[in-house]
Amino acid sequence: MRTENSESRQLATQAEARTVSFRGKGFEIRRNPWAGAAAMLVLMGVWQCGAASGLINQTFLPSPLSVFDALAELARSGELLQHLQASLVRIFGGWLLGTAVGVIVGFSMGLFSIARGVGMPLVSSLYPIPKIALLPLFILWLGIGETSKIGTIALGVFFPTVISAFGGVDGTPRNLIKMAQSFDVPFLSIVLKVVLPSSLPSMLSGLRISFSTALLLVVAAEMIGADRGIGAFVLTAGNLMQTDQLLAGVVTISLLGLATGTIVSALERLLLRWR
Repeated sequence: MRTENSESRQLATQAEARTVSFRGKGFEIRRNPWAGAAAMLVLMGVWQCGAASGLINQTFLPSPLSVFDALAELARSGELLQHLQASLVRIFGGWLLGTAVGVIVGFSMGLFSIARGVGMPLVSSLYPIPKIALLPLFILWLGIGETSKIGTIALGVFFPTVISAFGGVDGTPRNLIKMAQSFDVPFLSIVLKVVLPSSLPSMLSGLRISFSTALLLVVAAEMIGADRGIGAFVLTAGNLMQTDQLLAGVVTISLLGLATGTIVSALERLLLRWR
């Protein structure tokens, strides 16, 4: 009997000493900022080695060092800043306009049946149209100045914003809305305190897409009808076979996209801490 008791106590002690790792982490994402930087350095190292060894023709694909030298020279001369300022004015003007109208329309479609019935067919039929194809029409309507370019960017940003806002509102748990209504919470309070927080993840995802769309459209619009801007600069450098300056413009566009992605990630950490 004593032997059985001692064995059971020994087994209990072993069970208590054994640690079991917690498995329910919910696909927790760990931040690893160095992984992307390391991958980029490896890619540029391979590219530089290929250019230095002659495997890559630098007339068509200059080495990273040549591209960064061209970028530094453009920055010193002030030419890059002039083109960048022109593009940023168009990007933020069109993005702010398209985002503001898109959020209003998307929320209306998510909250009101009539707006949903009218908006869904229109969005579904107009969204697939390439917005840059409408630039000549915008030029006829609004002139060849800044208004037509900002209008084209705003239209391109409008549709992904509508879809993300509508999806976020429509995905709000109905039991939360019904509970708030059962306590006679005012409509505006329900929208601000229940619907808006629930729709923020979808809207922030749409923010990434809409700003990338704005970058694509501003470059295309500047290639068609502008003498200033990153798109116009890239087109001119390509026509003159200045591939180092062309890639310097492409790097500038890429850095803009990286900067906006970093800002959106910071907003997600700030606004979605409750998740």
